[in-house]
Amino acid sequence: MDQLLGRASERALLEQAIAAVRAGESRVLVLLGEAGVGKSALLEYAERAATDVRVLRAAGVESEMELAFAALHQLCAPLLDGLGSLPEPQREALETVFALRAGPPPERFLVGLAVLGLLSDASEKGPLLCVVDDAQWLDRASAQILGFVARRLLAESVVLLFGSRERPQDLIGLPELEITGLADADAQALLDSVARVRLDRHVRERFVAETRGNPLALLELPRGLSATQLAGGFGLLHADALPNRIEQSFLARIEALPEPTRLLLLIAAAEPTGHPTLIWAAADRLGITPATALAAGTDGLLELDTRVIFRHPLVRSAVYGAARLKDRRAVHLALAEATDAETDPDRRAWHLASAATGPDEGVAAELERSAGRAQARGGLAAAAAFLQRSALLSVDTSRRADRALAAADAALRAGDLDAARQLAAVADRNARTEIQRVRAHLVHSHITFAAGFDDEAPPMLLEAARRLEPFDMDAARETYLVAWGSASYGAANRESLVAISEAIGRLPRPDGPPTVRDLVLESYALLGTAGRRAALPVLREAVRALTDAPSQDVLKWGWAANGLVALAWEDGIMTRTPARALAEVRAAGALADLPVYLHALGIPVSLSGDLGAAAEIAAESEAVAAATGVPMTQHTKLLLAALRGREADASALLTATIEEAGAGGQLAGVATAQWATAILYNGLADYERALSAAQATIQSANELVGQWALPELVEAAARTGNATAAHGALEDLADTAEPCDTDWAQGILTRCRALLSDDDDGAADLYREAIDRLERTVLRPELARAHLLYGEWLRRARRRVEARSHLRTAYDMFTSIGMEAFAERARRELLATGETVRRRKSDAAADTRLTPQEQQIALLVRDGLSNPEVAARLFVSPRTVEWHLRQVFAKLGISSRKQLPGVLPRDESASSRPA
Repeated sequence: MDQLLGRASERALLEQAIAAVRAGESRVLVLLGEAGVGKSALLEYAERAATDVRVLRAAGVESEMELAFAALHQLCAPLLDGLGSLPEPQREALETVFALRAGPPPERFLVGLAVLGLLSDASEKGPLLCVVDDAQWLDRASAQILGFVARRLLAESVVLLFGSRERPQDLIGLPELEITGLADADAQALLDSVARVRLDRHVRERFVAETRGNPLALLELPRGLSATQLAGGFGLLHADALPNRIEQSFLARIEALPEPTRLLLLIAAAEPTGHPTLIWAAADRLGITPATALAAGTDGLLELDTRVIFRHPLVRSAVYGAARLKDRRAVHLALAEATDAETDPDRRAWHLASAATGPDEGVAAELERSAGRAQARGGLAAAAAFLQRSALLSVDTSRRADRALAAADAALRAGDLDAARQLAAVADRNARTEIQRVRAHLVHSHITFAAGFDDEAPPMLLEAARRLEPFDMDAARETYLVAWGSASYGAANRESLVAISEAIGRLPRPDGPPTVRDLVLESYALLGTAGRRAALPVLREAVRALTDAPSQDVLKWGWAANGLVALAWEDGIMTRTPARALAEVRAAGALADLPVYLHALGIPVSLSGDLGAAAEIAAESEAVAAATGVPMTQHTKLLLAALRGREADASALLTATIEEAGAGGQLAGVATAQWATAILYNGLADYERALSAAQATIQSANELVGQWALPELVEAAARTGNATAAHGALEDLADTAEPCDTDWAQGILTRCRALLSDDDDGAADLYREAIDRLERTVLRPELARAHLLYGEWLRRARRRVEARSHLRTAYDMFTSIGMEAFAERARRELLATGETVRRRKSDAAADTRLTPQEQQIALLVRDGLSNPEVAARLFVSPRTVEWHLRQVFAKLGISSRKQLPGVLPRDESASSRPA
């Protein structure tokens, strides 16, 4: 309690959190402060204050940072009897990471949903207080999951408190409370309570100033000073040496203990579980008995009860850091021998590694097996750590290279790019065969691609694929596909794209019928070397094959084939293939991959004019980014903003995206934002700005986005009188669309030709043909724009009656879709024909009374999803969904989910909504 002196405001904040959880709310708080400042004391106070609240505890331990899910298991172990209430995928994920079942490694965010659900279900029976101390030492897997859960808590009766010396990477952004030293008066009172002599006022003030009011320092440091030193103010410390000085104070007390006692402390410091049986078993192997070790006590540094607990974590680090290397190795060996190889093989392997005096193939193999078990549970960061240690202990250089490669791959998949880069370098230095060097280069290439260096990755992946060919043609083909996909992100990679396409074209034809991947590769090779017309037959075959592609292919490289359908101008199935891929990704729980597939679906859904569904996809994409912490350009949101045409909102978003994505080297994000900008300003009739944006898109975009931007360039150039740019864009559009006989391709091409036609009769025929073609597609915005352009042409030709018909159709369609800028453009044209038109609110506009998340939940429930299904889709708990639905019902004046279709009607003329 000494450390709680003067902590009134901190205690009050914790009491408020406890009161909130009793009222059915959630709270998250990270207590930050240096060692000894009183974080643990405040957490213990919160536990005591939570008299009618169930308390769950966990603590990070420095020596357990490599054991996947160690802290998470501490926290969740008391709740595992509630696993049966979780949805099956979540239950199986949690059972796998806790080694309760065998199965494929679960995606970590699926584990996060499972933990969120477990806590939510438990809080239904009564409020929960979850305390996680020493969070700076959490194993990475646990830290990721707890950070995920902390950000998703809303309507659950759960308080989640962390104590940490520094901001753990995975907890950044959570509410924080900085714990500083005691106020001077409280610090002086605490110092007086432990000082053995009366202190001079100036000495006392200096002591308090030097310790910055750190309670542990005030309690411990006087023990290490003689009465003369203490009274005279000698032996004081500089502030920046405080943690080390506290450790030294503990160390002085440790050195005064008998050798058997010191060894017992070292055993306890090396074994973080605190199991007395295990610690005494290891002590026995070193000839230490309770009688010899505890004869003189432990000076209060160690408490032996049902668990062995140090007075403070700094005692543990002082004991372990000051021990001789040979003693540490002997202790780890004794602990390894005392640890059950069947029930706890990973901890045993770690002790064996710490006991090793040099390379040891037996221990390296044990660590490699531990890595396999960690990977099977989804603990990729832990697997990388085990493999890294295994590589260091490898006797054979070649084995060291293989293990370092495996460690680099695990670190890459865990998202630790710096560690992956270092491990790949170790593998490269130790490589003894060409295939090892090639694999090291391949990992480097994937790291470069994952880091977002869109211009550097393609040539690296191309080289890796070429070098793989003599050793593993299957891996080479897959690498070529990834290389093509990475190069397709922007026009700046055109040279790489051609080189990759040429290399693919030189590959030997596979035996037997071509697989889906073979067809995709062949179509890409032809696109890059011979053009659209030559590629089209294979491209269409690949598109058909993709609809039935095996799930493992979709999950491994499906993202690289996302644009095939649009490249073939096949509007009828443009949502079907990405919707199916998205369903596969969801079923696999691969939440980190979701943004790519949401983008692949969101763009065609937007192009079809179903802006409500597009808004759902955009919101989900943002939810994924927030949940995973992986920043990614929100492509659907950009296009949606442009189509809606609200200039202030859209312009700010598009400009910010171009700047941020450009600075981050995300070429695809820049291109999409520029294309969307061209759409926005064509809708606003600001054709100069539309022309500039469309030209920038063509210069920076990949073939697909460039294909979509060409009609914008034709229209903007035609309206500004730039005939050269308009006809140049039309020629480029003809190259991509003319070979395709789909209504989408021919409708867009004919509309653009009509716009540039000098022949009145010919122009009218072309407009009518464009409308006829586009009526047979799902592309309502393009059809509405054809009516608008034809109506504008008719008005300028003084054919007002005919113009009104088409302009009215365009206005009604734009209003129904929710394209406000284009609707206003059509309305102004109607006014110019002499017709009176009142502005109408868009039929597709969201109910402004609902927040974005309420709107999304309401639409998903309206479409038939259950609360658990909505929760899984939005990475929240079912209880949070229920809480939001209550707000929705109150705002909309309804009392049941069955009434949602009546107040939020669905536009049946739009494309089918995504799965």
